[in-house]
Amino acid sequence: MSPPKIEPPVKPTFINVITELRHFTLITYSVEPQALAAHLPDGFEPEVFTLKDGRQCSFVSAAVFHDFGFHPAFLSWPTFDFEQTNYRAYVLRGGQRCVWFFGTTLHTPFVLVPICLWRLPWHYADMKISTSWQDGVCKFYHYVATGKWGNAEVEMEGTNEPSGALEGFLDEDETTLVLTHPLLGYYRRTDGQIGTYGIWHDKLAMNRCVVRKAKFEVFEKLNLITPDALPHSALIQHSTEFVIYLPPSTLQPS
Repeated sequence: MSPPKIEPPVKPTFINVITELRHFTLITYSVEPQALAAHLPDGFEPEVFTLKDGRQCSFVSAAVFHDFGFHPAFLSWPTFDFEQTNYRAYVLRGGQRCVWFFGTTLHTPFVLVPICLWRLPWHYADMKISTSWQDGVCKFYHYVATGKWGNAEVEMEGTNEPSGALEGFLDEDETTLVLTHPLLGYYRRTDGQIGTYGIWHDKLAMNRCVVRKAKFEVFEKLNLITPDALPHSALIQHSTEFVIYLPPSTLQPS
């Protein structure tokens, strides 16, 4: 059963963007909180969770998807289609849950626009997502990315099992709130300042996946995972609509 639709708190206007995310995949790793903290600026801290064996951990994810019909909210044309991967960590700022973006890869030359306009830590990469769906279940999934930043590869297959309560979380609600519904993100701009922007999407209805292969060079180079690390979890949804509130803003020094 599909979750109830949640209306955006702010009507998309001006240069806000609406896009359909197809083959939306969330591949999550558990990492050492101290290792993650080393990559966060002042005012941000890793959110810490407890696994079944008693170990404390924090989480980072690669969100992989195909942007379909990417367009400004006030226009239905032109639209753009391209692959995108967001590398993010689940953190706290002033006690508020949010995500920290390490960076993003896009498979489109238009990546130069947000880089030049807003100094976003985004990078161009060749990316391809290949899938096969049957009766709402992803029977085959392969993703590969190559570039100067963000090399990655994933092979997996979906199931008809909902995400439910994943290990480390109190229940299904906390799993959903932390992993799949963060609406505010922060990042370090290419000029060193801290930027932020918000998004909105309906509550996701993701299913679990069985991972055959997963490699993310970004997390390896940050020394958050080892090359042979297995993901904590992998989730997928066939499609969902996102609203991106633009332009980004810059945090002022306190």
